[in-house]
Amino acid sequence: MNTFTPPSHIIDEVKNLITYSISNPDIEMTNFNTMHRAIIKKYFEAKNVKINYTEETVEMQIPVGKRQYTNITFECQNLQRFLKSCIRKDQKSLEFYQSLLTHYNVTHAA
Repeated sequence: MNTFTPPSHIIDEVKNLITYSISNPDIEMTNFNTMHRAIIKKYFEAKNVKINYTEETVEMQIPVGKRQYTNITFECQNLQRFLKSCIRKDQKSLEFYQSLLTHYNVTHAA
């Protein structure tokens, strides 16, 4: 059964999941790390994303040309806010977020 989920609801639930995952680092952190990296990869079209939660740094390779990437590392003063800022509202991103929510079996995040 397909039901229409409003885009604003999908965005809100993804943001709730980000909040939950950062606020509860002991719960399935490896699984949430995969989600965090996927959100960053999607937003920046990056590869080889690594997050250091202790130092609050993000390291990745971002595209600078056709098949060319450059390495960047930066400090996040607030990782949760940074991840939420990577959320886009275009159709392709919404489909990606819906699949994330399905993967994490979220009907309503905490």
